[in-house]
Amino acid sequence: MIVDNMLRSLRVAVAVGAIAVLGGCAAEGAAGGDPGARPLPPGMTCDSVRKELSALDSRGVHAKVEAVNAGRKVSESDRAIAQRYNTLLSYYLGGRCHV
Repeated sequence: MIVDNMLRSLRVAVAVGAIAVLGGCAAEGAAGGDPGARPLPPGMTCDSVRKELSALDSRGVHAKVEAVNAGRKVSESDRAIAQRYNTLLSYYLGGRCHV
């Protein structure tokens, strides 16, 4: 009998805790949540950003980006190209062009 009461109390406590956690997550999503798409810089569209990313991809920039991210020595021009690629990718993803 005592064990049954303890188990019942434990189940109630776990259920209340779970509800509190889920309620906190729901409230957090409503207040802050997803900020939405960021506007692209003036003169840029999702298509123009995608075209420039594709052009850089076809020139093999991905390897340069990986080299920079890995901390390997690269030329200043390769570093600038990698930075441009990362900037464009940030615009593309931030602007929700991929959805």
